[in-house]
Amino acid sequence: MTHSHAEIIDATYRNEARRVLATLIRLLGSFDVAEEFLHEAFVAAAEQWPRDGVPDNRYAWLVSTARFKAVSRWRRQARLAGLCLDEPPVDASMPGAMLPTIQDDELRLIFICCHPDLTQDARIALTLREVCGLTTEEIARAYLTTAPTIAQRIVRAKAQIRADGIPYEVPERAELPGRLESVLLVVYLIFNEGYSETTCRSVTRDDLCTQAIRLGRILVDLTDDPEAMGLLGLMLLHESRRSARVDTAGELVLLENQDRALWDRGRVAEAQILIERALGARRVGPYLLQAAIAAVHAEAGSTHDTDWAQIVGLYDVLCLVDPSPVVALNRAAALGMRDGPEAGLNAIANILDGGSLDDYHLAHAARADMLRRLGRVREARAAYERALELTRQPAEQRFLKWRLDQLTALQPQGTSVSNDE
Repeated sequence: MTHSHAEIIDATYRNEARRVLATLIRLLGSFDVAEEFLHEAFVAAAEQWPRDGVPDNRYAWLVSTARFKAVSRWRRQARLAGLCLDEPPVDASMPGAMLPTIQDDELRLIFICCHPDLTQDARIALTLREVCGLTTEEIARAYLTTAPTIAQRIVRAKAQIRADGIPYEVPERAELPGRLESVLLVVYLIFNEGYSETTCRSVTRDDLCTQAIRLGRILVDLTDDPEAMGLLGLMLLHESRRSARVDTAGELVLLENQDRALWDRGRVAEAQILIERALGARRVGPYLLQAAIAAVHAEAGSTHDTDWAQIVGLYDVLCLVDPSPVVALNRAAALGMRDGPEAGLNAIANILDGGSLDDYHLAHAARADMLRRLGRVREARAAYERALELTRQPAEQRFLKWRLDQLTALQPQGTSVSNDE
């Protein structure tokens, strides 16, 4: 099939633009200048490729063309100012072998966007914009804010990078562990936003998940770090369930009800290899432990066949390594599967008594599920209604309403259940 030049350029933009930008930021020393001449290079491609043919190495052509145009402008500006610029001209036919590897420049860009001196909000916004290529509008929708707010965060982050002289480089080995933690957190947050999409009618956002997994692969290749492998394995395992997470009507399907034949076994196998490699380092962290938990689910043929004792044991370790109310809630849910809903309910009650998850819809949904399993219909209804008030995700809202309808069918209005009293 022959593609038009417009289709080729569109495909090149989708596949190469962020990689070209990463290199241009290093070569030109500025985010904004790099973005400007990236655009100029694609304008030149639209003019020249139909006439001269599509180059064999599109990445090299675009980088060289953008740099040539930037240097030409600087020379003109220098002549007008009566200055001398010694920068040699750049041949737009420069072979790809003379350019830095794509991955190296992407890594530099990831580490500068995720520098620990930047705030977490700024790191996320900058990474999504510059590394993943999302628009400010898309980022704003994902994080329930306005495009001007996101734009301000990005502008301030770039200004701080310039003012602080944050280097455009991958840290030295000795500095890597501290910097890597910041990068892994941003990648994890990007994936979570894509996997539990909060604003659209769909359950997930493929673009965010795909970008997070791509970044995870780059980090594993660079570091061979157990936590990087754990995070990539965790993302792959969650992504393997994508086709089973919604039914044909687009409604949410819980893990226990998913058709496991739909799970992507290729991704599962890749994740299992990563997890085994990481465990061999005998240095476990929160991402690796979460991946190990997800792997136990992936190995089971059904919820009933799941090794809940192993999952609770892994959560016990995770509570020591990375204690948080959300981790404790997940452990409580697993405890309810291992020891029964009464045990799970008691554990969830203890967490909610602490107050930190009062506004977390999944805590109330988990409590409602335990109450439902115990037949305590009135209490379950109140807990589901509280979860429904708190969730923003339309598919989750529909699922919770469905659960409430089920409870209504179990207990018609005006009747009571003895263990509800």
